[in-house]
Amino acid sequence: MNKTIAEKIISEHCEREVQAGDFVVAKVDICLVQDGTGPLAIRQLQKINLEKAQNPQKVVLFIDHAVPSPRKELSNDHITLREFARKTGACLSDIGNGICHQVIVESFVNPGDILIGADSHSCTAGALGAFATGMGSTDVAIGIALGKTWLRVPETFKISVEGDFQKGVYPKDLMLYIIGLIGADGATYKALEFDGETIQKMSLSGRLTLCNMAVEAGAKTGLIASDAVTRAFLENQGRGDKFREIKPDADATYERIINLRAPEIQPTISLPHTVDNTVTIEEAKGIKIDQVFIGTCTNGRMEDLQVAAQILKGKNRHPNTRLIIGPPSRDIYLKSIKEGLLEVFIRAGAVILPPGCGPCVGVHEGALGDGERCLSTQNRNFLGRMGNPKGFIYLGSPATAAASAIKGEITDPREVL
Repeated sequence: MNKTIAEKIISEHCEREVQAGDFVVAKVDICLVQDGTGPLAIRQLQKINLEKAQNPQKVVLFIDHAVPSPRKELSNDHITLREFARKTGACLSDIGNGICHQVIVESFVNPGDILIGADSHSCTAGALGAFATGMGSTDVAIGIALGKTWLRVPETFKISVEGDFQKGVYPKDLMLYIIGLIGADGATYKALEFDGETIQKMSLSGRLTLCNMAVEAGAKTGLIASDAVTRAFLENQGRGDKFREIKPDADATYERIINLRAPEIQPTISLPHTVDNTVTIEEAKGIKIDQVFIGTCTNGRMEDLQVAAQILKGKNRHPNTRLIIGPPSRDIYLKSIKEGLLEVFIRAGAVILPPGCGPCVGVHEGALGDGERCLSTQNRNFLGRMGNPKGFIYLGSPATAAASAIKGEITDPREVL
């Protein structure tokens, strides 16, 4: 007893009781790589004559960071992924299908799973009650070939949030506030377990945003207990039979407990060049913005696009501010067309990208010019993140981004909602 969610899931996968601090070898349910990290993983397996997949239907190779490919070098990396999929029977998610962290949640991961991904934001899937974590390409390569991995069971911070958000405040604002509170390395190798009335009432979309950014506080993973919200999502995705209740014991032992009140959270902005460099909207209002990007694995889901469309409908982007929209999956892209959201964005002067990472990673599409400022709904604003170390990245919610696109400067979304 007295186990956190992380300790429970890892114990199951080791077939013995474990606790924080233990080093274990655990079975892996799902392995994920993308076109930036996957080719390295494959080359490592080839080097040691271990080019195979232990459980090919649960190994997913994503081509999402550079779609379509802008350079021959990247095209060759894509060939490496496609050939590995053909040889081993592993699943291939090719260009236009969407971002790994969104698609893996839509189609693969389930409560109680262990997911290892060669991408730091693999922790996103913790919103379904899975232990999902990012690892290096070589570690994930071994997970692909052998179906298991080694890790240290992390200590857990419990973050309990109570009450309702103010109008114009969203899960992204909450998570930016938490990261500003904890610090970029304040939860290094910890599990962040989100709980409380606010989380229990939160949609799965909002929960994904929280878990996605757990790593920005240094965390090993983010976790949320599975419940009726989780069940409804899985049923909608045709995986209702995969639901199971995953929750901490009532007497679980936590290294730290952080209690927050949702009504006290304000729209929040991360200033360049670290995610924990956070301020309230009042302190950032008026900063001129050259580009707004709404999308990514953090905030490109239907709920996010609906909020942005509500603000942008019947309006135009500021003539000096570019507006880029990037749905994170083919499913969301199609739903956005059906609901008329993309028409709202296009009429507002936006450019619509194919499903993928887009400007976030700085490989192509939307790179900043020298001295330019971008307000983005993504998860990182490190120096050079969007392709130019002379650019400046600000992070905010989809509502803040949409409002800022209209005015051409960082704007409080409560002024336009």
